[in-house]
Amino acid sequence: MASAKRIGKGQSLLELPDNYIVVDLETTGLDPVGCEIIEIGAIRCVGGEELDRFESLIKPSVSLPSIITQITGLRDSDLIGAPSIEEILPEFLDYVGDSILIGHNVNFDVNFLYEKTLEHTGALFTNSFVDTLRLSRILYPGVKSHKLSDMGRICHIPNCNAHRAMADVEQTWKLYEHMKHRVLAEDLDLDLMRRRCYG
Repeated sequence: MASAKRIGKGQSLLELPDNYIVVDLETTGLDPVGCEIIEIGAIRCVGGEELDRFESLIKPSVSLPSIITQITGLRDSDLIGAPSIEEILPEFLDYVGDSILIGHNVNFDVNFLYEKTLEHTGALFTNSFVDTLRLSRILYPGVKSHKLSDMGRICHIPNCNAHRAMADVEQTWKLYEHMKHRVLAEDLDLDLMRRRCYG
């Protein structure tokens, strides 16, 4: 059953933390209740520098839809020997602890983590998060597309393996630090810029 209001879900923060975990998931579809996680990538950063990584493929209970194979390049055969979500989720939850998460359109990833944590552990996923998509819309209001790949091109941050979890995490991390540096260097007021963008 879907937790429509997602009680206890973490907050979307308009902040620029120095210590955080960048995260990205690949999934079998868009529905965080009915679809499954097939890959997790994460990098823990302290003072903006990488401390360690978490990366795993996950074997789903269903065959991959062809569109997911087209997007990610992953095939059923790639996931045969991978751990199940029941095996890997507790490890990942232990890894992230109560850290602030950062991701591009990270609400998507957080909703999946919330639903799967509730389903498989009975607990709530309460980590707050910073969305680099939201930041990019505030800092680059004139840009037509704020997709990760497009923002990577604008900010000269390449991604050689888009739509794979760790490659997207690496690009998101560099994009976040790029935008953070701009805010600090130009002494920008994010909240004021947000109000100008969204009213």
